[in-house]
Amino acid sequence: MDLVLEKFGDPPGEVLERIWSDMGSPHHNRSGEMEVFVRVVELGGFSPAARAERMTPSAVSKLIARLESRLGARLLNRSTRQLQLTPEGCAFYERATRILADLEDAERVAGAGEQAVGRVRVNTSASYFNHILAPALPAFLGLHPDVTLDIVQTDAVVDLLAERTDVAIRAGPLKSSSLVARKLGETALIIVAAPSYLERCGEPRSIADLERHNRLGFGYARAVDGWPLREDGETIVVPATGRVQASDGEGLRHLALAGAGLARLATFTVREDIAAGRLVAVLRHLDAGGKEAFHAVHVGQGGPLPSRVRALLDFLTDHGKVS
Repeated sequence: MDLVLEKFGDPPGEVLERIWSDMGSPHHNRSGEMEVFVRVVELGGFSPAARAERMTPSAVSKLIARLESRLGARLLNRSTRQLQLTPEGCAFYERATRILADLEDAERVAGAGEQAVGRVRVNTSASYFNHILAPALPAFLGLHPDVTLDIVQTDAVVDLLAERTDVAIRAGPLKSSSLVARKLGETALIIVAAPSYLERCGEPRSIADLERHNRLGFGYARAVDGWPLREDGETIVVPATGRVQASDGEGLRHLALAGAGLARLATFTVREDIAAGRLVAVLRHLDAGGKEAFHAVHVGQGGPLPSRVRALLDFLTDHGKVS
Protein backbone atom coordinates (compact mmCIF):
# COMPACT_ATOMS: atom_id res chain seq x y z
CA MET A 1 0.00 0.00 0.00
CA ASP A 2 1.40 3.42 -1.00
CA LEU A 3 0.88 6.60 0.95
CA VAL A 4 0.36 9.86 -0.91
CA LEU A 5 1.55 13.00 0.89
CA GLU A 6 0.17 16.21 -0.56
CA LYS A 7 0.53 19.87 0.33
CA PHE A 8 -2.68 21.42 1.62
CA GLY A 9 -3.70 24.80 2.87
CA ASP A 10 -4.35 25.31 6.54
CA PRO A 11 -7.28 23.14 7.74
CA PRO A 12 -10.24 24.83 9.48
CA GLY A 13 -9.18 26.50 12.70
CA GLU A 14 -11.90 24.89 14.80
CA VAL A 15 -10.74 21.42 13.72
CA LEU A 16 -7.15 22.08 14.76
CA GLU A 17 -8.33 23.58 18.02
CA ARG A 18 -10.34 20.43 18.77
CA ILE A 19 -7.42 18.18 17.81
CA TRP A 20 -4.98 19.83 20.14
CA SER A 21 -7.40 20.36 23.02
CA ASP A 22 -8.40 16.68 22.85
CA MET A 23 -4.76 15.65 22.67
CA GLY A 24 -4.35 17.30 26.05
CA SER A 25 -6.55 14.71 27.73
CA PRO A 26 -4.61 12.71 30.36
CA HIS A 27 -6.57 9.51 29.57
CA HIS A 28 -4.71 8.67 26.37
CA ASN A 29 -1.18 7.57 25.53
CA ARG A 30 -0.70 10.57 23.29
CA SER A 31 2.94 10.01 22.39
CA GLY A 32 2.26 6.34 21.60
CA GLU A 33 -0.61 7.25 19.30
CA MET A 34 1.45 9.88 17.56
CA GLU A 35 4.35 7.48 17.09
CA VAL A 36 2.14 4.85 15.45
CA PHE A 37 0.48 7.45 13.21
CA VAL A 38 3.87 8.86 12.14
CA ARG A 39 5.10 5.32 11.42
CA VAL A 40 2.10 4.72 9.17
CA VAL A 41 2.83 7.92 7.23
CA GLU A 42 6.59 7.47 6.91
CA LEU A 43 6.53 3.73 6.13
CA GLY A 44 3.60 3.99 3.73
CA GLY A 45 0.95 1.77 5.27
CA PHE A 46 -0.46 -0.18 8.19
CA SER A 47 1.49 -3.41 7.61
CA PRO A 48 5.04 -1.94 7.64
CA ALA A 49 4.09 0.28 10.58
CA ALA A 50 2.79 -2.77 12.43
CA ARG A 51 6.06 -4.63 11.87
CA ALA A 52 8.06 -1.64 13.09
CA GLU A 53 5.90 -1.25 16.20
CA ARG A 54 5.56 -5.01 16.83
CA MET A 55 1.79 -4.85 16.44
CA THR A 56 -0.68 -6.52 14.12
CA PRO A 57 -1.97 -4.57 11.09
CA SER A 58 -5.50 -4.79 12.47
CA ALA A 59 -4.33 -3.31 15.78
CA VAL A 60 -2.70 -0.40 13.94
CA SER A 61 -5.84 0.14 11.87
CA LYS A 62 -8.03 0.15 14.97
CA LEU A 63 -5.68 2.55 16.77
CA ILE A 64 -5.85 5.03 13.87
CA ALA A 65 -9.64 4.65 13.73
CA ARG A 66 -9.92 5.32 17.48
CA LEU A 67 -7.61 8.32 17.17
CA GLU A 68 -9.72 9.78 14.36
CA SER A 69 -12.93 9.12 16.28
CA ARG A 70 -11.64 10.77 19.43
CA LEU A 71 -10.29 13.78 17.55
CA GLY A 72 -13.41 14.11 15.43
CA ALA A 73 -11.33 14.48 12.27
CA ARG A 74 -10.33 12.09 9.48
CA LEU A 75 -6.55 11.96 9.20
CA LEU A 76 -6.20 9.43 6.37
CA ASN A 77 -8.29 8.68 3.31
CA ARG A 78 -8.07 4.94 2.63
CA SER A 79 -8.41 2.94 -0.58
CA THR A 80 -7.37 -0.57 -1.56
CA ARG A 81 -4.06 0.65 -2.98
CA GLN A 82 -3.05 3.76 -1.12
CA LEU A 83 -3.46 6.04 1.87
CA GLN A 84 -3.75 9.79 1.44
CA LEU A 85 -3.30 12.38 4.15
CA THR A 86 -6.21 14.77 4.61
CA PRO A 87 -5.49 18.45 5.37
CA GLU A 88 -6.05 17.68 9.06
CA GLY A 89 -3.81 14.62 8.78
CA CYS A 90 -1.06 16.67 7.16
CA ALA A 91 -1.19 19.25 9.97
CA PHE A 92 -1.33 16.50 12.61
CA TYR A 93 1.68 14.71 11.07
CA GLU A 94 3.77 17.89 10.92
CA ARG A 95 3.13 18.71 14.57
CA ALA A 96 3.38 15.13 15.77
CA THR A 97 6.84 14.70 14.23
CA ARG A 98 7.96 17.91 15.92
CA ILE A 99 6.56 16.80 19.29
CA LEU A 100 8.20 13.37 19.04
CA ALA A 101 11.51 14.98 18.09
CA ASP A 102 11.21 17.29 21.10
CA LEU A 103 10.48 14.33 23.38
CA GLU A 104 13.51 12.46 22.04
CA ASP A 105 15.63 15.58 22.43
CA ALA A 106 14.39 16.09 26.00
CA GLU A 107 15.48 12.58 26.91
CA ARG A 108 18.88 13.13 25.36
CA VAL A 109 19.29 16.45 27.13
CA ALA A 110 18.38 14.82 30.45
CA GLY A 111 21.14 12.27 29.95
CA ALA A 112 23.72 14.46 28.22
CA GLY A 113 23.02 18.02 29.29
CA GLU A 114 22.58 20.53 26.46
CA GLN A 115 24.94 18.68 24.13
CA ALA A 116 23.54 18.30 20.60
CA VAL A 117 23.02 14.65 19.66
CA GLY A 118 21.53 12.95 16.61
CA ARG A 119 21.18 13.20 12.84
CA VAL A 120 20.39 16.38 10.92
CA ARG A 121 19.17 16.07 7.33
CA VAL A 122 20.22 19.08 5.25
CA ASN A 123 19.12 20.10 1.76
CA THR A 124 21.34 22.59 -0.07
CA SER A 125 22.48 23.64 -3.52
CA ALA A 126 25.74 22.23 -4.82
CA SER A 127 27.15 25.77 -5.06
CA TYR A 128 26.45 26.61 -1.42
CA PHE A 129 27.75 23.22 -0.32
CA ASN A 130 31.02 23.45 -2.26
CA HIS A 131 31.89 27.06 -1.52
CA ILE A 132 30.38 27.76 1.92
CA LEU A 133 29.18 24.69 3.80
CA ALA A 134 31.86 22.07 3.06
CA PRO A 135 34.81 24.28 4.09
CA ALA A 136 33.06 25.11 7.38
CA LEU A 137 31.89 21.58 8.28
CA PRO A 138 35.09 20.38 9.99
CA ALA A 139 34.66 23.15 12.56
CA PHE A 140 31.01 22.20 13.14
CA LEU A 141 31.83 18.50 13.51
CA GLY A 142 34.56 19.40 15.98
CA LEU A 143 32.13 21.43 18.08
CA HIS A 144 29.40 18.77 17.99
CA PRO A 145 30.96 15.29 17.92
CA ASP A 146 27.62 13.55 18.57
CA VAL A 147 25.82 15.11 15.59
CA THR A 148 25.74 13.37 12.20
CA LEU A 149 24.80 15.11 8.96
CA ASP A 150 22.89 13.74 5.98
CA ILE A 151 23.38 16.25 3.14
CA VAL A 152 21.38 16.26 -0.11
CA GLN A 153 22.56 18.59 -2.89
CA THR A 154 19.97 20.00 -5.30
CA ASP A 155 18.94 23.40 -6.61
CA ALA A 156 15.28 22.32 -6.66
CA VAL A 157 12.97 23.54 -3.90
CA VAL A 158 11.95 20.52 -1.83
CA ASP A 159 9.02 19.91 0.51
CA LEU A 160 10.76 19.70 3.89
CA LEU A 161 7.94 17.65 5.36
CA ALA A 162 7.77 15.12 2.54
CA GLU A 163 11.56 14.80 2.29
CA ARG A 164 11.98 14.61 6.10
CA THR A 165 14.45 17.50 5.90
CA ASP A 166 15.49 19.37 9.04
CA VAL A 167 17.21 22.37 7.41
CA ALA A 168 17.20 23.62 3.82
CA ILE A 169 19.37 26.36 2.32
CA ARG A 170 17.34 28.33 -0.20
CA ALA A 171 18.37 31.04 -2.63
CA GLY A 172 16.09 33.78 -3.90
CA PRO A 173 12.83 35.21 -2.57
CA LEU A 174 10.96 33.06 -0.06
CA LYS A 175 7.33 32.21 -0.67
CA SER A 176 4.94 32.81 2.20
CA SER A 177 4.72 29.59 4.19
CA SER A 178 4.83 28.09 7.66
CA LEU A 179 8.60 27.69 7.43
CA VAL A 180 10.94 29.62 9.70
CA ALA A 181 13.86 31.36 7.98
CA ARG A 182 17.25 32.68 9.07
CA LYS A 183 18.91 34.99 6.56
CA LEU A 184 22.46 34.00 5.65
CA GLY A 185 23.23 37.08 3.58
CA GLU A 186 22.93 38.00 -0.07
CA THR A 187 25.16 37.99 -3.11
CA ALA A 188 25.33 39.75 -6.46
CA LEU A 189 24.89 37.75 -9.66
CA ILE A 190 27.47 38.42 -12.35
CA ILE A 191 28.01 37.25 -15.92
CA VAL A 192 31.31 35.45 -16.44
CA ALA A 193 33.19 33.56 -19.14
CA ALA A 194 36.52 31.81 -19.53
CA PRO A 195 39.33 33.72 -21.30
CA SER A 196 39.41 30.97 -23.94
CA TYR A 197 35.73 31.58 -24.76
CA LEU A 198 36.21 35.35 -25.02
CA GLU A 199 39.24 34.89 -27.28
CA ARG A 200 37.17 32.66 -29.55
CA CYS A 201 33.87 34.58 -29.54
CA GLY A 202 34.76 38.10 -28.44
CA GLU A 203 33.72 40.00 -25.34
CA PRO A 204 30.13 41.33 -25.31
CA ARG A 205 29.83 45.09 -24.76
CA SER A 206 26.07 45.57 -25.08
CA ILE A 207 22.81 43.69 -24.74
CA ALA A 208 22.66 43.39 -28.52
CA ASP A 209 26.04 41.63 -28.50
CA LEU A 210 24.54 38.82 -26.41
CA GLU A 211 22.54 37.62 -29.42
CA ARG A 212 25.65 35.98 -30.86
CA HIS A 213 26.82 34.40 -27.60
CA ASN A 214 26.02 31.03 -26.03
CA ARG A 215 24.13 31.97 -22.85
CA LEU A 216 24.27 29.03 -20.47
CA GLY A 217 21.12 28.63 -18.39
CA PHE A 218 19.30 26.55 -15.80
CA GLY A 219 17.11 23.64 -16.78
CA TYR A 220 14.29 24.63 -14.42
CA ALA A 221 12.09 27.68 -13.76
CA ARG A 222 13.55 30.36 -11.49
CA ALA A 223 12.13 33.46 -9.79
CA VAL A 224 13.70 35.58 -12.56
CA ASP A 225 13.97 33.40 -15.64
CA GLY A 226 16.70 35.33 -17.45
CA TRP A 227 19.45 37.92 -16.99
CA PRO A 228 18.20 41.39 -15.90
CA LEU A 229 20.43 44.07 -17.46
CA ARG A 230 20.01 47.86 -17.55
CA GLU A 231 20.82 49.81 -20.70
CA ASP A 232 19.81 53.36 -21.65
CA GLY A 233 17.74 53.66 -18.50
CA GLU A 234 15.68 50.55 -19.24
CA THR A 235 15.86 47.14 -17.55
CA ILE A 236 15.74 44.26 -20.01
CA VAL A 237 15.59 40.58 -19.03
CA VAL A 238 17.72 38.65 -21.52
CA PRO A 239 16.68 34.98 -21.77
CA ALA A 240 19.39 32.40 -21.11
CA THR A 241 18.64 30.41 -24.26
CA GLY A 242 22.00 28.88 -25.01
CA ARG A 243 22.76 25.42 -26.34
CA VAL A 244 23.46 23.94 -22.89
CA GLN A 245 21.39 23.96 -19.70
CA ALA A 246 22.26 22.54 -16.29
CA SER A 247 20.34 21.59 -13.17
CA ASP A 248 22.53 23.54 -10.72
CA GLY A 249 24.83 26.54 -10.51
CA GLU A 250 27.94 24.47 -9.94
CA GLY A 251 27.32 22.66 -13.20
CA LEU A 252 27.06 26.00 -15.02
CA ARG A 253 30.29 27.15 -13.37
CA HIS A 254 32.18 24.13 -14.68
CA LEU A 255 30.73 24.69 -18.15
CA ALA A 256 31.89 28.30 -18.05
CA LEU A 257 35.36 27.25 -16.86
CA ALA A 258 35.56 24.85 -19.80
CA GLY A 259 34.85 27.68 -22.25
CA ALA A 260 31.34 26.55 -23.22
CA GLY A 261 29.75 29.99 -22.97
CA LEU A 262 28.62 32.83 -20.73
CA ALA A 263 27.03 32.10 -17.36
CA ARG A 264 25.35 34.33 -14.76
CA LEU A 265 26.41 33.06 -11.34
CA ALA A 266 26.50 34.04 -7.68
CA THR A 267 29.57 36.12 -6.84
CA PHE A 268 30.71 33.88 -3.99
CA THR A 269 30.93 30.89 -6.36
CA VAL A 270 33.26 32.57 -8.88
CA ARG A 271 35.23 35.01 -6.73
CA GLU A 272 38.32 32.77 -6.57
CA ASP A 273 38.06 31.90 -10.27
CA ILE A 274 38.07 35.60 -11.20
CA ALA A 275 40.99 36.34 -8.88
CA ALA A 276 42.96 33.47 -10.44
CA GLY A 277 42.12 34.52 -14.00
CA ARG A 278 40.14 31.37 -14.76
CA LEU A 279 36.99 33.44 -15.36
CA VAL A 280 36.41 37.03 -16.44
CA ALA A 281 33.41 39.17 -15.42
CA VAL A 282 31.70 40.87 -18.37
CA LEU A 283 28.98 43.50 -18.83
CA ARG A 284 29.43 44.83 -15.30
CA HIS A 285 28.46 48.30 -16.54
CA LEU A 286 25.01 46.92 -17.45
CA ASP A 287 24.38 45.22 -14.09
CA ALA A 288 20.80 45.93 -12.97
CA GLY A 289 21.93 45.82 -9.34
CA GLY A 290 19.81 42.93 -8.13
CA LYS A 291 21.02 40.56 -5.41
CA GLU A 292 20.04 37.04 -4.43
CA ALA A 293 19.30 36.34 -0.76
CA PHE A 294 20.12 33.05 0.98
CA HIS A 295 18.16 31.64 3.92
CA ALA A 296 18.33 28.60 6.16
CA VAL A 297 14.74 27.42 6.58
CA HIS A 298 13.16 24.81 8.82
CA VAL A 299 9.75 23.54 9.94
CA GLY A 300 8.61 24.42 13.44
CA GLN A 301 7.25 27.92 13.67
CA GLY A 302 6.58 28.90 17.25
CA GLY A 303 7.92 25.70 18.81
CA PRO A 304 11.22 24.67 20.38
CA LEU A 305 13.85 23.14 18.11
CA PRO A 306 15.74 19.92 18.79
CA SER A 307 19.22 20.79 20.03
CA ARG A 308 20.87 19.11 17.02
CA VAL A 309 18.94 21.34 14.60
CA ARG A 310 19.45 24.45 16.69
CA ALA A 311 23.19 23.77 16.82
CA LEU A 312 23.46 23.69 13.03
CA LEU A 313 21.30 26.79 12.55
CA ASP A 314 23.36 28.74 15.08
CA PHE A 315 26.55 27.60 13.36
CA LEU A 316 25.29 28.63 9.92
CA THR A 317 24.30 32.04 11.27
CA ASP A 318 27.92 32.61 12.29
CA HIS A 319 29.89 30.60 9.72
CA GLY A 320 27.57 30.09 6.75
CA LYS A 321 27.28 33.68 5.57
CA VAL A 322 26.98 34.51 1.87
CA SER A 323 28.31 37.70 0.31
